[in-house]
Amino acid sequence: MSEDQILYRTVGAVAVITLNRPQAANAQSLAFLDDLDAAWSRAEEDDDVRVVLLNANGKHFSAGHDLSGVDQAPPSLGRMYAQEAKRYLGYSLKWRNVPKPTIAAVQGACIAAGLMLCWPCDLIIAADNAYFSDPVVNMGIGGVEYHGHTWELGARKAKELLFTGRRVSAQDAERIGMVNSVVPLDRLQQEALDLAEEIAQKDPFALRQAKRAVNQTLDVQGFQTALQAVFDVHQTGHGHWYSLLGFPAMAGLDSMKKASRPAVGEG
Repeated sequence: MSEDQILYRTVGAVAVITLNRPQAANAQSLAFLDDLDAAWSRAEEDDDVRVVLLNANGKHFSAGHDLSGVDQAPPSLGRMYAQEAKRYLGYSLKWRNVPKPTIAAVQGACIAAGLMLCWPCDLIIAADNAYFSDPVVNMGIGGVEYHGHTWELGARKAKELLFTGRRVSAQDAERIGMVNSVVPLDRLQQEALDLAEEIAQKDPFALRQAKRAVNQTLDVQGFQTALQAVFDVHQTGHGHWYSLLGFPAMAGLDSMKKASRPAVGEG
């Protein structure tokens, strides 16, 4: 695991995984995701760890996929499908199913693939300056590869998020139940750690079973089946633009890059 991109430490029975590309607003390269997955595996396999806390250094939680090289020669559709199935949908579902309570602490921007990092967590604590968006319709693609949108926001708000690319504020996210609480930015890390330490005092087997009960209920309702189905729908977006222009859709790439960058003054 590359310690410069992903940091890992333990505080008592809490594993703290930290996104550490602040200069790039924690944009996600493939190597970044591989390192992050290694940290998740480390926390899952450590019997002394009872709770996992995911946070981020810098002004922003994550600006999504690293688009710096996306206008270069693309891989084949088959290779792209396999890569995204493993690193996007696959990793996110794996983290969602870690049998320990997990918490995400989110500040600033959480854009597109940033949602694939926080939504798999059991609880989300947001700073009062946090916002969430998914502007990838600008690229002719109907959403990121882990379609938590409908489950996290409800159908109408999910459509609004995707159709418009507008931001959902931390306060609105709390109101609709997407985040558990909103705290002042300067209190975010301590509030999240306090919550993790409180949960870590509970019996680990009981916590595991409580998490399984909720996740299994969602799965009976079709959660994982729906995500796999929508992942395949997502891939038709890649095929569409391959057939027309080659991927990515160059007309939408610049607008997507702009939408994925935090606004001026936000870092």
